[in-house]
Amino acid sequence: MGPVLAGVLQLLALIGALALAYIPLGTYMARVYSSDRHWRVERWIYRGIGADPDTEMRWTAYLRGVLAFSAAGVLFLYLLQRLQGVLPGSLGFASVNPAQSFNTAVSFVTNTNWQSYYGEQTMGHVVQTAGLAVQNFVSAAVGIAVAVALVRGFARSRSGELGNFWADMVRGVTRILLPGAFIAAVVLVACGAIQNFSGIHEVGQFMGGSQQWNGGAVASQEAIKELGTNGGGYFNANSAHPFENPTPFTNLFEIFLLLVIPFALTRTFGVMVGSVRQGYAILATMASIWVGFVALMMWTEFAHHGPALQIAGGAMEGKEVRFGVGSSSIFAVSTTLTSTGAVDSFHSSFTGLGGGITILGMQLGEIAPGGTGSGLYGMLIMAVIAVFIAGLMVGRTPEYLGKKIGTREIKLAACYLLITPALVLVLAAISMALPTPPHSMLNSGAHGFSEVLYAFTSAANNNGSAFAGLNANTDWYNTMLGVAMLLGRFLPMVFVLALAGSLGEQQPVPATAGTLRTEKPLFTGLLVGAILIITGLTYFPALALGPLAEGLAS
Repeated sequence: MGPVLAGVLQLLALIGALALAYIPLGTYMARVYSSDRHWRVERWIYRGIGADPDTEMRWTAYLRGVLAFSAAGVLFLYLLQRLQGVLPGSLGFASVNPAQSFNTAVSFVTNTNWQSYYGEQTMGHVVQTAGLAVQNFVSAAVGIAVAVALVRGFARSRSGELGNFWADMVRGVTRILLPGAFIAAVVLVACGAIQNFSGIHEVGQFMGGSQQWNGGAVASQEAIKELGTNGGGYFNANSAHPFENPTPFTNLFEIFLLLVIPFALTRTFGVMVGSVRQGYAILATMASIWVGFVALMMWTEFAHHGPALQIAGGAMEGKEVRFGVGSSSIFAVSTTLTSTGAVDSFHSSFTGLGGGITILGMQLGEIAPGGTGSGLYGMLIMAVIAVFIAGLMVGRTPEYLGKKIGTREIKLAACYLLITPALVLVLAAISMALPTPPHSMLNSGAHGFSEVLYAFTSAANNNGSAFAGLNANTDWYNTMLGVAMLLGRFLPMVFVLALAGSLGEQQPVPATAGTLRTEKPLFTGLLVGAILIITGLTYFPALALGPLAEGLAS
């Protein structure tokens, strides 16, 4: 079997698995967030944190809950790292320095999981399990909660109440993420991923020095790392490491994990607004972009220029031999389109155009299918923009799901749309202009600029993957990337929740002959076109200076 055919078959198998999980998982999540009953363990949690889960919140109260909970998470994780040197189970590692502690705390609380450190040489068992792994659960649950609040804004009328943040967040952990991660961890352990709390072992002598490895609760963290679209690995090599991702099967399984909730949430959306066809329209938009990007990535990485690439069957530099070009291409596209950030190959070693595809995937706004929750609410914002564009074309007040998109709504959507590009472009430009930050670049020219552009694109979009080649463990990058992650996560949430509150207060208007049918393929095409055109107009100059220039020169 040739490598191209193997890659295509893996893609088809993945699509089949996602299709089988779509309806049951999506419907189940809709029931989770529509139920008025609380599990006993959930009631214990509510009593412990002093929350009343039955109190409905307006968008301002919901936002205060999100920000307060996240701020507490940043502080706790920061202190945990600063105190690591005196904690048990530290494996002898010292406390993490302030700038890196800030960067890592912000990274995991914002569901970014950017790592400017070597995991196996920096973090002990306590920080990994009680700090990083816990944030992998709760940060993903926060994203889903905000998405559900926006869906309620579309579904409800004459009410600015969006549910209860504490109930939504706790249910996301207890009823969705914990059971899913448990099953996934069992599968990974059965396939060879490690799960222990062993210390550091010397495994052999190599080139006059010793090779040492430490164990850890790797499989359990790997499971939620992918299922919650987090991406932070136990080891520096991330999902290219055999302890995290031992076989081609586990590689495909991990891709499935990072895609399944974001895709299934479109079903949840359709059920909660009372029209599953609306969910299918959003699903079709996400799937079209994802499949298109995978096909384009495979084409660029399988293209042979020279005998070395012909013998290898594609651009194999930076890729694991046990996965090959096809599987690595699927993983790279999926992780950059889902705000996961996990990697099973090094994106800096991809072809010039291949590296550009990974950057463009993040610059779309992490919406195809995006992160857990953030992908859905980002796509719904784009749907609001699309119906507004359609309304301008025909001279009619735009509507989406029976809600009028007026001045207030479009301003909130536009602010959401502009925040991330502003962070990416401004901070990347400052980093290139200052004398010190460019010293962190391993490469010069177009590829070096791509390293910096990738870093800020990854941080501001809460992706967390690294291009490799950029030394981000400096005070400048630790601080500025941390700022980009914070603003890129929580400023958009402000506009999402404000939009949800505005929509929830409206009285739905009946559909007429002139109403745009947003469940039809025509709207899907309009939405795909709007996403690609807006992204292209925003980022084309930066892409032309980096990956496009490199790709055309090669």
